[in-house]
Amino acid sequence: MTPRLRPTLEAIPNYRPGASTVFGGHTAYNLSCNESPYSPLPGVLEAAVAAVGGFNRYPDMACTDLMAALAERFNIPVTHLATGTGSVGVTQQLLQVACDPGDEVIYAWRSFEAYPILTQVSGARAIQVPLNADEVHDLDAMADAITERTRLIFICNPNNPTGTVLRRSELERFLNRVPSNVLVVLDEAYREFIRDDGVPDGIEFYRGYPNLCVLRTFSKAYGLAGLRVGFAVAHEPVAAALRKTAVPYGVLQVAQDAAVASLRSEGALLERVDAVIAERTRVREELRGQGWTVPDSQANFVWLRLGEGATSFAARCEEAGVVVRPFAGEGVRASIGEREANDIFLMVARDFRKGI
Repeated sequence: MTPRLRPTLEAIPNYRPGASTVFGGHTAYNLSCNESPYSPLPGVLEAAVAAVGGFNRYPDMACTDLMAALAERFNIPVTHLATGTGSVGVTQQLLQVACDPGDEVIYAWRSFEAYPILTQVSGARAIQVPLNADEVHDLDAMADAITERTRLIFICNPNNPTGTVLRRSELERFLNRVPSNVLVVLDEAYREFIRDDGVPDGIEFYRGYPNLCVLRTFSKAYGLAGLRVGFAVAHEPVAAALRKTAVPYGVLQVAQDAAVASLRSEGALLERVDAVIAERTRVREELRGQGWTVPDSQANFVWLRLGEGATSFAARCEEAGVVVRPFAGEGVRASIGEREANDIFLMVARDFRKGI
């Protein structure tokens, strides 16, 4: 006789981390996790090392300094903020505060693969709305999918894994169709990489929509993927509920101090982001020159719609020395990494294209 667990857990897939980058004794470049290829920003390592000496003490559960720094950086009240263990941790809290078993959660598909997993864990019912032919959220179809049981809607902008974006007029029209008692979550994990002026800043958008919550993370552009710190911006009822459901002491002090130091290195951050964007443009244009149809990504990755060839393409990349993220039967997402890694990926794409 074993302990009785929830039967629904049997149907929930495990979240797949990026693949190992060690194969047959040699190390490959990792283009599977959308991490920053750069070392910590100036001042961040020093702040993190200083915090390590206090490991015998619990972290500041209120994240006081980080909350104050975020409030100043984005010109918002501290009471409109909540922190968590990466934006994924805050996503789980959002489902806890908004959904009872049987409630409905709407999101585009394909989109961030944690959405269906966390929705199932919460006991809510996932309503997946296919992307349109341009690999973009179909907001009209998502609005049509809203019912009396809808409690939460996720919008990933830029979308992971396609990198495509929604623009101001599209989002405004959608938000004006959503009932005010339905929480809309705008996941902006890749916000810093956007260079399309038509894409709105969610933190500016939230001010006019009490039912809009914006997610951000320090894991991508800021390069703190290993420290797990993210945050939400929402009006006070939602932000207060998120703080109430946070894991006590979940955001480590080293993560808090590193995030504060990162916010103080905006100049260096912009230089690194510009470098990633330049590489993104180079990779995209070379792929298109090879004959691939590549969406205009506004994130730090590119997407190839490969269908049944996704897993074999990923295997070819692995053999050549780079790890990408395959989605079986659909496509491959490749992060923008070091130039050498990007060149290997482009070489594999060229050779694979010749064989199609």
